[in-house]
Amino acid sequence: MAAGFWSRLPWTRRKPSKPAVALEWAARAGYAARGFVYLSIGGLAASSAIELARTPTGAKGAIAALAEWPLGQVWAALIAIGLIGFALWRGVQAVFDADRQGSDPKGLASRAGQAISGLVYGALAWSILELLDELEDYGEADETESAQQGAAQLLSLPFGGWLLLIVGVFVLAVGVAGVVQAFRTDFGKRLGCKAGTRRWACWVGRIGYGMRGLAFLPLGLILVRAGWDARASEVRNLGGALQSLEAQPFGSAVLFVTGLGLAAFGLYAVLEALWRRIDPPDPV
Repeated sequence: MAAGFWSRLPWTRRKPSKPAVALEWAARAGYAARGFVYLSIGGLAASSAIELARTPTGAKGAIAALAEWPLGQVWAALIAIGLIGFALWRGVQAVFDADRQGSDPKGLASRAGQAISGLVYGALAWSILELLDELEDYGEADETESAQQGAAQLLSLPFGGWLLLIVGVFVLAVGVAGVVQAFRTDFGKRLGCKAGTRRWACWVGRIGYGMRGLAFLPLGLILVRAGWDARASEVRNLGGALQSLEAQPFGSAVLFVTGLGLAAFGLYAVLEALWRRIDPPDPV
């Protein structure tokens, strides 16, 4: 049975060049690392909603909590390495059009989003590696303070308020796009697995992308307001957005559902690590 399972995995069906194999494994490790990050954030958010854990302060806070487990720092280092691979794969998607999205406005917009995603996950990988050096001094407010310091530096630039506002609009656009994707994207078309697996994986993807999009909306609004008012103290990260959800009427229930949704996004990323069709372009 085990041999049959492994023989059905996508990377066992062809023999590409060694650079292509290395890139494919980097991409799969990256999808898995992204999945573990969101599974951690979502699990902690859902747990905090029922008072089993404190509300996570964002991706870095979730990794810090993970690092406190047995062998947690080893897991955190592996996640950072995986995210570096994912950032590399995002660059290949954006520059070499690995997903064959084309050069029309829609394709270029999607590839630009992949490039930005690569930069974000590369920065997250770097911050995790830094976290491993300073873990003993890491505090709950650290990530929010870092976000505020970054916003303050941005606001100090010419037209810094407008730049921060643009960042907020971009985060809002990512949130809206996630909700739209939940209804319009065929999440199974890039998965090389059986039809039955593909059907339930599609629903996991829809729930995950939709709930992640909804979680990004308050974060985008916070950034837009901070940019409009030119106040870095208003800046929050994803953890701050989750905390703002918890503060609303029925906030604990909303946070619980949102946490499950973010965990679903993480689970779908793990499924992509196993089943996604990854075809590196010829130059690679």
